[in-house]
Amino acid sequence: MTRRNFRNLFVSSAQISFLLAALSFSLFAQGKNPVILIPGLSGSELQHKDTKERVWYRTFKIKSEDLRLPIVADPTKIHDNLTPGDVLRSVKIGIFPAIDVYGSFIKAMTLRGGYHEEKWESPSENGFEDSLYLFSYDWRLDNVSNARLLIKRVEELKLKLKKPNLKFDIVAHSMGGIISRYAAMYGDADLPTGKRKAVPTWAGAKDFDKIILMGTPNEGSALTISSLLNGFSIGGLRLQLPLVQDTSKFTVFTIPSTYQLLPAPGTFRAFDDRLEPVEVDIYDPKVWSKYGWNAIDDKKFASHFNSAERKIAANYFAAALDRGKRLHEALNTANGQTGGISFHLLGADCKTALDAVVIYRDEKAKKWKTLFGPKGFTRQDGVKVSDDELRKLMLSPGDGIVTSRSLEAITQSEKAGLASIVGNKSDKFICEDHNKLATNDRIQDYIIGILNGKGSPTDDEKEK
Repeated sequence: MTRRNFRNLFVSSAQISFLLAALSFSLFAQGKNPVILIPGLSGSELQHKDTKERVWYRTFKIKSEDLRLPIVADPTKIHDNLTPGDVLRSVKIGIFPAIDVYGSFIKAMTLRGGYHEEKWESPSENGFEDSLYLFSYDWRLDNVSNARLLIKRVEELKLKLKKPNLKFDIVAHSMGGIISRYAAMYGDADLPTGKRKAVPTWAGAKDFDKIILMGTPNEGSALTISSLLNGFSIGGLRLQLPLVQDTSKFTVFTIPSTYQLLPAPGTFRAFDDRLEPVEVDIYDPKVWSKYGWNAIDDKKFASHFNSAERKIAANYFAAALDRGKRLHEALNTANGQTGGISFHLLGADCKTALDAVVIYRDEKAKKWKTLFGPKGFTRQDGVKVSDDELRKLMLSPGDGIVTSRSLEAITQSEKAGLASIVGNKSDKFICEDHNKLATNDRIQDYIIGILNGKGSPTDDEKEK
């Protein structure tokens, strides 16, 4: 063989090897799992289904349109003329600068994470990999119904993509984590009726691979009781003016998802005026009337609801409480299992959050008072209870809204004798406010790392 022939043979062999390697890479190269972002309470736009005019979020309400839902006896049957629009990317309140909600997270996923945003209804040809889907939903409605909607959308999308075995990763913020946990454990099944106990099937395991729970109140929050008593705030302010969006307690009363964020059974902490623990069953409607919490007992209730709604209000209230209780119980049956899904908890423990309330009888006013903040008071026997005493009792580490105890489901896990009812999970704490978790650069990068398969940090790497 001549030297030239040998050289040509070597070049040809090298080219063939390169082509085979390239072909092998193209055959076996695989993009990242598609990701679903599930926002929390109030994190999706709501618009009128006919006019498409946005009702939420907007500071000033549309004439004749607000967030209040019509009361019916069955909380799962409630609906009105509002439908979900886009995930809230930012909001603007009056003259103040726009507030980032999920906009920077979506940008981080595309610019730094290598994902591209897709549409559920019309996915592109490569919508099955390196893609980001936004699960906007009517956050006022029942969480189980929204979990079932999630499963329906995923299954329909897999058919469109012709990928029956495709699995998705989930990044869920706040209440979105409740939705994702239920979808993973029960798929498209509703809560059992009567005295039957929920038994996890992990039907969602065929759809999901990794689930990141960001600031999720896995054991609920005592702040929910405050919202049912006082309404919820916009940008930290409670604005009850004629032209401003109504977020009063009468509106909150009609929202089924609110009741599903109450403290899980057996986790609620309450104390009397002597700072001694008291047993309070927050899922008993009689307890709400006893302590003056029930909106139905408010003399202004009649002016906010028609006669038909007033007749069934008590039945609705009892049903909403019962469904909230049964949802928590259903989520508490995992027995440390995950169905093969990898769970990751992400939150903060540098900001104090409400972890207990104080309830005492004011004999002078002849009514019960409930403290949702460490504001000192004088007992009936003249002894003063200081702010500092209450602060130590009522507040615990968290993200300002959700305690780390609730995020990690510590109380429920201890009662079940398990390391975590969420299952074989990892957790990480980065100092940030609850409503800014998704906007934090370090949190975004950490999430991208988990989604890229970098794994979970060791205990030494976790930031406390």
